Amino acid sequence: MTASPSPPRTAVVVGNPRPGSRTLAAAVRVVEELTGAAPDLVVDLGAVGPALLDWSSTEVSELVDQVGAADLVVVASPTYKATYTGLLKLFLDRFAGGTGLRGVAVPLMLGGSPAHSLAPEVHLRPLLSELGASLPTRALYVLDHEHDQASAYDAWLATARPRVSALLAHPTPPGAPA
Repeated sequence: MTASPSPPRTAVVVGNPRPGSRTLAAAVRVVEELTGAAPDLVVDLGAVGPALLDWSSTEVSELVDQVGAADLVVVASPTYKATYTGLLKLFLDRFAGGTGLRGVAVPLMLGGSPAHSLAPEVHLRPLLSELGASLPTRALYVLDHEHDQASAYDAWLATARPRVSALLAHPTPPGAPA
């Protein structure tokens, strides 16, 4: 008898300075839509606050280790000046380049205008790739006022769900080419 595979470990990292934001709700929704379950870990950086500036913080180091070990991580930010927040940058700076994220990552940004819809693809996706994540889909951009509407996610999910599911079902072994 073979053991059934364990469910993927999932995480959400949200770089909104305001805890409990729409960005958080959107990121949780993406994990739930992709896996059918709530995330195992939610890192709401607005609640972490000043500890991000303390490089000796064990709290932040533990969060980095847990996020780095996740099979799926949704990294989300509101759009600030056409890119992600400094708060998110502070957190992601803690990861070692090329090996910091070992699983699948989904870059997600919320914004007030379609004018910034390329921001997650142009700014956040390359950073997550640099940190070692597998990125099987294009980044997701959701308008703020549509964050709670299924239609804001449906087209992206139609393409992303099978790709992410395939990677989660058959992960690439550490050190193997992605």
